[in-house]
Amino acid sequence: MTTLLVIAKEPVPGKVKTRLTPPFSPREAAALAEAALADTLDVVARTPAHRRVLVLEGAPGPWLPSGFEVVRQCPGGLDERLAAAFASCTGPALLIGMDTPQVTPGLLSVDFADCDAWFGPAQDGGFWALGLAEPDPSLLLGVPMSTPHTGAVQRARLAGLRVRDLPRLRDVDTSQDAEVVAGAAPSGRFAATLAQLTAAAR
Repeated sequence: MTTLLVIAKEPVPGKVKTRLTPPFSPREAAALAEAALADTLDVVARTPAHRRVLVLEGAPGPWLPSGFEVVRQCPGGLDERLAAAFASCTGPALLIGMDTPQVTPGLLSVDFADCDAWFGPAQDGGFWALGLAEPDPSLLLGVPMSTPHTGAVQRARLAGLRVRDLPRLRDVDTSQDAEVVAGAAPSGRFAATLAQLTAAAR
């Protein structure tokens, strides 16, 4: 069975979702980040898995459900941190971030029986999910992160492997992203938090 990895930052004002400011204050942006993280972890908790690991920058809070191992992110660039997360696994693993609270257990219930890797492209040119039947950190090291070409470069790194693609999802980076993602998951904490903040601003 697969290990599910979530890489995330502690939702501290001024340190997360800074592209949401403005229109939101740093505290409001952190509230949206916390809601997105809580929704994501809830979905992972409801997805069958061998292990559930939160690879965290910062400290866990009340948003962390039971059943998760917490591993501190290593120093270095994002490629190095993602590579280290896979290096901690000894079998099939799927890694996602905290930016797609619209994920579902169905999307995360990947099967490696007929493939070597799963790849989830993001709307902004990055990727929201990467799964490897045999985790190999070298497949991530050196990939330029947070660029419009990150996803294409990472997908090319999987050349020679049998790859299956997950649906393209939208990351929450901007306020427009937040509205679209909330609409895709209207019953989640993220949508409720966005609605409260938007109503308060009127």
